Amino acid sequence: RPFHQYHKTFAPLNFSDYEAIGRCEQEVPEYFNFASDVLDKWSQIEKERKGPSNPALWWINGKGDEVKWSFEELGFLSQKVANVLSGPCGLQRGDGVLVILPRIPEWWLLNVACMRTGVTIIPGTTQLTAQDICYRLLASKAQCIITTDVLAPAVDSVASKCRFLKTKLIVSESSRAEWLNFSALL
Repeated sequence: RPFHQYHKTFAPLNFSDYEAIGRCEQEVPEYFNFASDVLDKWSQIEKERKGPSNPALWWINGKGDEVKWSFEELGFLSQKVANVLSGPCGLQRGDGVLVILPRIPEWWLLNVACMRTGVTIIPGTTQLTAQDICYRLLASKAQCIITTDVLAPAVDSVASKCRFLKTKLIVSESSRAEWLNFSALL
């Protein structure tokens, strides 16, 4: 049974398509952006259907708290985050952003927003030490770092050594000196 009633709309694969792919003859767009070419198309289908839809993102934490976003909501929120990245954070296409977050909904929004803006996302685990963070910032020449208040002190301890780092964005309910607050900007 198909996962979604519109599954054939986006992937009409048949045997001849597989042969074309194998011969490198499949038509590939010159510019592909997952956020606008896939997510926004699903959002449009969702709007046209005018009924209940499957969630695009359904996140549940260990306490049972949950977040459900439709394709339209995920698209809209990712556009707002893209505006935060290109506005207050000053990031442009090709710039690097080191994202060190647990798998919270904001992590997914930032991934899609980076795709929208052409910003290169550099994911990092929350187990990184200050030395690890410094190494990644220097090696990647990232202009921005995004993390939680748990790792912010580690970032602050090495930020002066990272000459390319211009913006620090914190995903937290509280504010911190010299950091932009994600929630407030959103």
